[in-house]
Amino acid sequence: MTKLKPWLSLSGIGVFAVLLLAVAPLMLTDHWLNNLGKYCCWAIAAVGIGLAWGRGGMLVMGQGVFFALGAYAMAMHLTLETAGDRIPGFMVLYDPLAPLPVFWEPFRSAGFTLLAIVVLPVVLAGVLGYALFKRRVKGAYFAILSQALAVALATLISSTIRETGGDTGLSDFKYFFGFVLNDPANKQLVFLIAATLLIVCLLAVWQLYRSRFGELLVATRDAEERVRFLGYDPANVKLVAFVVAALMASIAGAMFVPIVGIITPAEIGAAASILMIAGVALGGRASLFGPALGAMAVGWGQSSLGSTWPDGWTYILGLLFIVVILFLPNGLSSLPARFAAMRRSPERQTVPAVAAAELEEVRA
Repeated sequence: MTKLKPWLSLSGIGVFAVLLLAVAPLMLTDHWLNNLGKYCCWAIAAVGIGLAWGRGGMLVMGQGVFFALGAYAMAMHLTLETAGDRIPGFMVLYDPLAPLPVFWEPFRSAGFTLLAIVVLPVVLAGVLGYALFKRRVKGAYFAILSQALAVALATLISSTIRETGGDTGLSDFKYFFGFVLNDPANKQLVFLIAATLLIVCLLAVWQLYRSRFGELLVATRDAEERVRFLGYDPANVKLVAFVVAALMASIAGAMFVPIVGIITPAEIGAAASILMIAGVALGGRASLFGPALGAMAVGWGQSSLGSTWPDGWTYILGLLFIVVILFLPNGLSSLPARFAAMRRSPERQTVPAVAAAELEEVRA
């Protein structure tokens, strides 16, 4: 049965791909398809968090930083594409005579923009991760530092009104690499790109989980000193997972911009990063599908309940998060394993049996 599990996971990815790429465009209205695209963006970031936190034990509470790198790189390109040869409108509003900032100019190029979406998070995460992991910074200290970076970046963007739009952000995009964004067919195309990227990220993480690197990552999480004793450098193992998670967050941010049509500091700060963590914890941080499904569920709740009952939605999410942490530490994805263990021996079900079921879910 254990040998079949990797291929069952691969089959699950296939079913998920069919639902997203074939069924959803046929069944959903344009409004809900656009919302689903937004949920896919959060799911992409969540898959990376699942790799770093669920398998690597790194509570990455500052993924908003890397989400922002991809989002603002894409937003700058789309803003310049909309403006054409002119200075973007929000810059003219604040200073009609000032030229275009120097760091904006390269983002006129689509190739440079795509390269920046990939290279910037990899370089930043590589430098930051190397500095922290080589000094054996981990646990709460790592979580606080990563979240502090998200707060600092959001504050910086809010204060640079002419360069980044400040708190109002960047919006009113009309084109996406030459395609008119208001065209329903092009909106569906953008959704399909986001959904495809989510499937690719799931496949990449599935392969990493099955590889020797995946085993080393779990071993580093559970017994870092033993891994070091065996001749491996845990810092390098964690660094790779951290960089991959950062890259996925950047890709998520880049696709978020054309789908939602706006990016502001509120989407990248501490609150947004915590929301990503909540979705991963809800779904199950150590499983393959748990982070993605949890993030999509939280996104749906924010769009549906949050719009009609904003204050109540915050309490519901907080209560749900507490309940999951207390009673389902491995998230909702651990429920099938728990039920299976209970069915096997309902009369003799013990705590060790439940723990074994949770361990099996983590290893799947």
